[in-house]
Amino acid sequence: MHHVARKRFGQHFLTDPAIIDAIVRAIDPRPGQPMVEIGPGLAALTQPLVERLGRLAVIELDRDLAARLRKHPQLAVTEADVLQVDFAALAGSLGAAKLRVVGNLPYNISTPILFHLLRYVASVEDQHFMLQKEVIDRMVAHPATGDYGRLSVMLQWRYAMEDVLFVPPASFDPPPKVDSAVVRMVPLAQPAAVDEMLLSGLVQAAFSQRRKLLRHSLGKWLEQKGFGGEFDLQRRAEEVPVGEYVALCQALQQAIP
Repeated sequence: MHHVARKRFGQHFLTDPAIIDAIVRAIDPRPGQPMVEIGPGLAALTQPLVERLGRLAVIELDRDLAARLRKHPQLAVTEADVLQVDFAALAGSLGAAKLRVVGNLPYNISTPILFHLLRYVASVEDQHFMLQKEVIDRMVAHPATGDYGRLSVMLQWRYAMEDVLFVPPASFDPPPKVDSAVVRMVPLAQPAAVDEMLLSGLVQAAFSQRRKLLRHSLGKWLEQKGFGGEFDLQRRAEEVPVGEYVALCQALQQAIP
């Protein structure tokens, strides 16, 4: 039975065999590796992945698609909103210390998914996601560029990332109105130890008025926190490297009783 893409789920199904093959080669799945696919949809990626792995866990919100997927004995299906999934518990249920995570993420909630997974980074070996090209540009952006922002800082603090494949709209049914790409995200072996919530608040404050100098945004936020340390606020948020935001967060943690 033909499945009609559901707009509320942000469904765009991958159909280009050459692109599917290129994505699978980028992921490089090996037999027995614990892997979970987010949003398998019509199984375009699922089928070649499970052929190489032997078994695959999938997370699917659409109940009709989840019912189809359950007919495959090699798939362990979790019918749920990915934003409610505990990936540490999922890894445990698969008998794995760490998971490989892949997926063609719904573009309408891709950023919330990335931040949700950030909470479980200790349970992840690597991540390969198809996303809107514009989002990946922001993820991998360097300081002093227009794409550099909160997403860049928060993810680069925790992952090494690279844009590995361009995917045109014609590769999907229905075609999205934007270009897509595949990003590889590998958790850093020794990330700087900071309070994630504090860093998130700090970075959000910094970029809240990105066209103004930091003294107008981050400066006021630091004052409210009672921070009296040194930090150059005569810059715009996009001029500050990730390492400086992390170091400021560490200094703030030590200063807060």
